[in-house]
Amino acid sequence: MRLARKGLVTFVLKDGKKFARLTPAGLQRLKLEQEKATLQLQKNKRWDKRWRVIIFDIPERRRGMRGRLRAIMQECGFVRLQDSVWVYPHDCEELTVLLKAELKAGSSVLYMVVEKIENDGWLKKCFSLE
Repeated sequence: MRLARKGLVTFVLKDGKKFARLTPAGLQRLKLEQEKATLQLQKNKRWDKRWRVIIFDIPERRRGMRGRLRAIMQECGFVRLQDSVWVYPHDCEELTVLLKAELKAGSSVLYMVVEKIENDGWLKKCFSLE
């Protein structure tokens, strides 16, 4: 019932039986959760020596979205480089696309792949790289 209140599922009757059906919002949320799980599996992959950096500039009036974005990135294992700059060592472009869609963040969130971050030794330790 909670999923229905959130607009993630609807209930339909078919042949006298009640079934739950994902709404478009529910399908989007499912894809996001699947991508988060995929990210966890990537932790065992060999590092390609490139950092994935997500930066965002979300206005104070959308503080809730900003908090949710930070919470999801922390949950996925990103490390905070600065307040609005987060780093991950493996490909997470699909997650970023889904997050932007889920949060309706648009161009407020940017994804970058960078070759070098100055003084990144502590980041390598955080991610157990090399």
